[in-house]
Formats: sequence, structure tokens, C-alpha cells
Amino acid sequence: MELSSHVLGRWLSPASGGAEIHSAVTGEPVARVASGPAAMADVLAYARKVGGPALRKATFRERAEQLKKLAEYLNAHKEQLYELSRHAGATKMDAMLDVDGGIGVLFVYASKGRRELPASNLLLDGDIEPLTKSGNFIGRHVRTPLQGAAVHINAFNFPCWGLLEKFAPAFLAGVPVITKPATVTAYVAERLVRLIEASGVLPAGALQTVIGSTGDLFDHLTGQDVVSFTGSAETAQILQRHPVIAREAVRFIAERDSVNAALLAPDAVPGTPEFDLFVKEVAREMTVKAGQKCTAIRRAFVPRGALAAATEALRARLAKVAVGDPALENVRMGPLVGLSQRGQVLDLVGKLRQECELAFGDPQAFEVLGANAQTGAFLPPLLLSCASPMSAKYVHDVEAFGPVSTLMPYDDLDQAMDLVNRGQGSLVASVYTYDGATAARIVQDIASFHGRLLFIDRDCGAEQTGHGSPMPHLLHGGPGRAGGGEELGGLRGMMHYLQRTALQGSTARIASITGENLVGATS
Repeated sequence: MELSSHVLGRWLSPASGGAEIHSAVTGEPVARVASGPAAMADVLAYARKVGGPALRKATFRERAEQLKKLAEYLNAHKEQLYELSRHAGATKMDAMLDVDGGIGVLFVYASKGRRELPASNLLLDGDIEPLTKSGNFIGRHVRTPLQGAAVHINAFNFPCWGLLEKFAPAFLAGVPVITKPATVTAYVAERLVRLIEASGVLPAGALQTVIGSTGDLFDHLTGQDVVSFTGSAETAQILQRHPVIAREAVRFIAERDSVNAALLAPDAVPGTPEFDLFVKEVAREMTVKAGQKCTAIRRAFVPRGALAAATEALRARLAKVAVGDPALENVRMGPLVGLSQRGQVLDLVGKLRQECELAFGDPQAFEVLGANAQTGAFLPPLLLSCASPMSAKYVHDVEAFGPVSTLMPYDDLDQAMDLVNRGQGSLVASVYTYDGATAARIVQDIASFHGRLLFIDRDCGAEQTGHGSPMPHLLHGGPGRAGGGEELGGLRGMMHYLQRTALQGSTARIASITGENLVGATS
């Protein structure tokens, strides 16, 4: 496959050379970055002058209808995305999380836009503020679409969901998107964009995609633009320090590294449903997408008296996980997305093992079904155990982005919450307890360090959506180390792309602007 950028209303012509992308399963080349660099100033201008005006001709509700049509089209053509996802190491279930999850975001935003937004491009914000005793001079906050572009830089692990979860709220807000997929899985993202173009649903300039380098794109940003980044903390910091970002006060949303935690509360002793749910969830988060999820459980805390039981239960569950070619029916975990990613994970596991013991899995000796363990980017699930988490450093700081998790004991609940917060800001933590007072206390002590808290117990165990599954209705992001960003969250995700403005005027004038029927307004 020769991968091309889609900018300025066309697919760029293939050029000679270009980076090869290799299958995570076989190690053989599957794609080549074929298009040459585009003039990024022109790409931004096309978004602002063609895409933006076309989007703003429609209302919030009309754009919601377009999102619904797009979701229906992609739903009818998603099998080809499944097929390509195999080369990225995805099992059928992994691919469904990525592909169907992304399409599901479109459906949710389409529904919310039609039900909760006005038939205009003016969104009311809060209540009317009387500014004089007579009540004839008032204030009103409103939100309107920015007149720039949304630049979306996505990670390799979710080439479909990552693109669509950023795209949906920006499009609904009325802001055109320039999306840049990670190169190692760009062949899946490029096919998704080709399907979107083939649908004919979007107006010209609403979505452009850049395969490969973004060149000097950041040099041409303005205060009307938005940058949304998912990836490493190191890269995020480099981008945030770009002089244009600072000078123009460009809105910057970051979703970065996160050493997420699972906490087994003191009441969830072995034999309780909560203990079993904890073991199931930790094992699942280690193996789904081969642990390559920004929301995966990296640290699992248990009462010291339950450590041995938790270790044995996790060993038993992980021993049943078949690793190999994700196309095989009996395989439950495929490879990482590439050999370089596998090397990075092994390097970080080596650092973690300075403080931990390997409780399950051997990266040097494991069975791979239907593929070669060396030419493919395979690893087994690796469960580490840290006996002294209070004095450890790496376990709270190092994110090995693969099928890796560390099990740690705590002595009391105060210590457990201290250990959880040593992640210095995370996307999510899951808590396993059936005690209401314990749950309330945990919220008070750890919520400010987390973007999402999931409480799993026997009452919701069969229906809960999972520690590692961000829902479009709820915030996805986290403070501190996690980047401080807030994506999704229902209509909250739109607000990054809307400017809040305070209006002041007579009651009649404000009513004529907002279309409200205000008491005291006269024509």
C-alpha cells in the first residue's frame, strides 16, 4: 500500500522513497509513506477558508445529522478496517474496540447534537446576568465556533478511534480538522479517511489528513486554532513549548503518559465478587490490545494479606492467554504494533525489574501460535511484583506501554491512596469495594489526581464498561502527568472549539441576538 496525504481537496501523488511500515505479525513490509510533503501554510489556509465556512453554513443540528450519516456509512464498510488492523497486531476484539468504538463516538455525538443543541451556531452559556436595577441592561454568555482549524496528532494504538473521537466534537462545533496519524499504523487511519471521503458526507475542507511529517505546520498556527495531541509526555512538552503556541495562545489539549491504578479495597478479600472482578479486570487490561492502551492498568494495589492470593489468581488467568497471529480464532493477544515498540517495552521492563520481581511471563521463552516470536513483535503478558512500593520510584513513574502490570501490597487504606496518587496524575483508576463509606472516602482523597474513577462491584460487575474503555459521554483525560487535557465528556468535548464571549446590551437587543423570549424585551 502506498499511503498518501489527503489535503487541499485531493490525494497527493505518490513520490519515490518514503518510509516502509512493517507488519507487527510477520515483520514484512505492508505499506509505504508515498506522498511528498505538502505546503502546510496552504493546508491550514484551505481548512480556514474552505472547510470552516462550509461547516458554519450548517447548524449544530445539521452537522449532527451529517455525523449520523457518516457513522452509518462507516458501519457498513468497517470489515476492511478489521482486515488491515490484523497487521497492527489487533485481534478481532481489539479491532472492534478501535473501529466500532470510533464509529460509536460518531453515533453518540450525532445523537447529542440533535437532542441537546440548537438549530443555530450560537450556544447559550449559563444564565442571564442582570447588570442594572431596572433590568433593562443585561449580560449574557454565548459560545460560537472558532474560525481556525483543529490540528489532531494521534497515537499509534487506536488509529480509528483516536481519529474519530477527536474529529466528532470538533466537526459538531463547526471547526475543520487536520489529522496526523502515527506512522506505524497509518495504513489503517488512511483507509479510514478514504472511506470517509468515499461517503461524500463531509463538505470540502472539513477533514484533511497528513501522512508522515507535519513539517512547519506549527509555524502557521494562530489563536483561532486548536491543537489536540495524544502521545508521550516528552513529545507533548516539545510541542507545547513551540514559540507560536506561546505567542498566539493556541489552545493545546494533551493526553500523555499515565500510570493508571487499580485498587482492591480492604473489604474485597479473596472469595468476594469484588476480588474476582479485580483479577479479571487486571488481566484483561494487560492483554487487550497487548496492553497498548493509555488507560491500561499499570499498577495494581492489594491489601498485603491478599497479595499471595491475587498473585496466584492472576497467574492462573494469564496462563490461559494464547499469544500469536491475531487472525487465529484461539489467539487472545496479538503482537505489539512493531519491533521498535517491543524493544522500548523490554527496556522499560528492565528498569522496573530493578525494583520488582517477575511474577509471570518470560520475554525470552514463550509460545507464539501461527507466527515467529522473533520476526513478529510478540511479548507474553508480564506481571511484576513489587514488595516495597513505598520506597520504590520506577513503578510509579515508568509506563511500559505493553502487556505489563505491577502488583503491589499496601498496609492500610491511607497508604493505598498515597500510593495511587504517586502516579502524579492519571487518566483513570478503578476501585473494587462493596463498602459505600470506603468508596466515598477514596473519592475525596484521589479524585483530584484522576480524570475518571470507576467503581466496580457485584452490583454492576456484569454491565460495567471496563477500566480501560473511555466512554464518549464522559471525560477522557487527566491532570498532571496525564497532560491536563479533557476530551469527550459529551458536549464538554465541543467546548475546546468554541469561544465563550460575554454580551452586554439592552434586554431587547440581547433577545434579538439569542432568539430568546426575555421578559421586558420590546421590539
